[in-house]
Amino acid sequence: MSFIHITHASYARGYCLSLEFNDGTLGRVDLSEELEGSIFEPLRDMDFFRQFTLNSSTIEWPNGADFAPEYLHSLITDTSHPLAVA
Repeated sequence: MSFIHITHASYARGYCLSLEFNDGTLGRVDLSEELEGSIFEPLRDMDFFRQFTLNSSTIEWPNGADFAPEYLHSLITDTSHPLAVA
């Protein structure tokens, strides 16, 4: 069984990122509604938001904020989810 991980990530616009996963899934996620709590609030600064990097499995920011790759994958594959972006 293979674990889901991100293989490519790029900035799209606003708080949206374009992501590609190891299972071939491609899509965009809008994280604007996810930036709550002390670890995520700094990401509201657009310059800081754009400073994400791709580690071995997911995206992360210099302050240690990250999202589980499975969660990001579900945002793309669950088209009924309000954060999925066409």
